[in-house]
Amino acid sequence: MEQTGTWVPANAPLDETYWEALLRDGEHGRAAPPMDRAPEELWDGGLGSVGLPDGPEAPATVGPATGDLEAAWAEARRTMDRGDVLELPVTGYNHGGVLVEWNGLQGFVPASHLMDLPPSEDEGERYSALQGLIGTRLCLKIIELDPDEQRFVLSERASTIADDRRQDVLDALSPGDVLRGRVTNLCSFGAFADLGGVEGLLHVSELSWGRVGHPGDVLQRGQEIEVYVLNVDRERERVGLSTKRLQPDPWQAVEERYEVGQILQGVVTHVVDFGAFAQVEEGLEGLIHISELAERNVAHPRDVVRENDIVTVRVISVDGERRRMGLSMRRAYPE
Repeated sequence: MEQTGTWVPANAPLDETYWEALLRDGEHGRAAPPMDRAPEELWDGGLGSVGLPDGPEAPATVGPATGDLEAAWAEARRTMDRGDVLELPVTGYNHGGVLVEWNGLQGFVPASHLMDLPPSEDEGERYSALQGLIGTRLCLKIIELDPDEQRFVLSERASTIADDRRQDVLDALSPGDVLRGRVTNLCSFGAFADLGGVEGLLHVSELSWGRVGHPGDVLQRGQEIEVYVLNVDRERERVGLSTKRLQPDPWQAVEERYEVGQILQGVVTHVVDFGAFAQVEEGLEGLIHISELAERNVAHPRDVVRENDIVTVRVISVDGERRRMGLSMRRAYPE
């Protein structure tokens, strides 16, 4: 992998929540785990660790007695350590992937680990494609196993990539590297990029210094992109990536570019109960507090502004260290 660009300092490691598998919506097929841990959608990226709902209400096992299950988990561990490929039937599906069974254990195959799942942002098409896999047999490798957490996660894609090749890629990666990658999957919380045998996660907050509603607004599947490596977890085969770190931080030297009293034009990006945020340059937003929207009393900021409105504002405070800028609409015009 050729490294390009200049080194950019990374901040703290990615929060663990970036990597959680979040399941929602209904499930289909026999013994699918419930969807009661509802936030966004499945984290199913990379050839590394994937989570499933925890606790007794989300068993990854079906059927056999406790002793048989313990033997099944032990055999699964030996199978994973050997790197064996299993041919298993698809028994169900949910929003994030498909369900399989082996030796009385119920396993989960995330959507991004399926080889022939057609890319689609349409939920109906996604469900139809996953449903169509029920009854088929997939060649799979076990990529995560945790009897205590009842996690049994497999990958069709991993069965086609040599372990030594994936390990070579991981060993070559270091925080601060700048590489070329190909976008393989988009979801609400980020995008995944293939680095030549290992996929890394670009969390939505690492795509741009500005606000990004959905990764699909700035990236496309199959797109070749330059990425900055934030962190590498070789044990769990997780790689954190960023594209925004390859661009200048707009908050750097912000106090040299803006001063209190300055009149600016901005675009409203977000309206909340206590005010509205307006972007005054790419990646740089200031807050217009509800008390600064108008001379009159305002019941809710939406009574005055909406997203995408172009507004004239006066800078009333700038704090580069805390990455905050205060703006006012009511003080933007002379009396």
